[in-house]
Amino acid sequence: MITLTPKAVEELGKLLAVRAKSPQSGLRLAVSRGGCAGWQYEMNVADPEAGDQVVESGAARVIVAADSLQRLSGCEIDFSDDLTDAGFKIHNPHAARSCGCGTSFETADEPAEAMADDGACSSH
Repeated sequence: MITLTPKAVEELGKLLAVRAKSPQSGLRLAVSRGGCAGWQYEMNVADPEAGDQVVESGAARVIVAADSLQRLSGCEIDFSDDLTDAGFKIHNPHAARSCGCGTSFETADEPAEAMADDGACSSH
């Protein structure tokens, strides 16, 4: 199960009020191969697809992609409004190592096959 901090609920509610395409829209969260640590997070405002898990809290809705449920179970989503690093942050208990920019991770049971071309984090 995914949890959201009160700040994430507040900010996601604001985001969905402006960008939701339908009443079912939410922040769709998935992971795919890539990034500088092996797996990278993908976030966009979208409607759920077949098999996705939907988590609701107040006006906030998170949609976890069906093929990413295993790597995202137990995650906490927070929101940071720091001047240099604002946005939604994922605290993932499955991440054995994360890249410096926090957009990719490596799990303990699946080490990264290859680093990015230069081994540095990509810009957001």
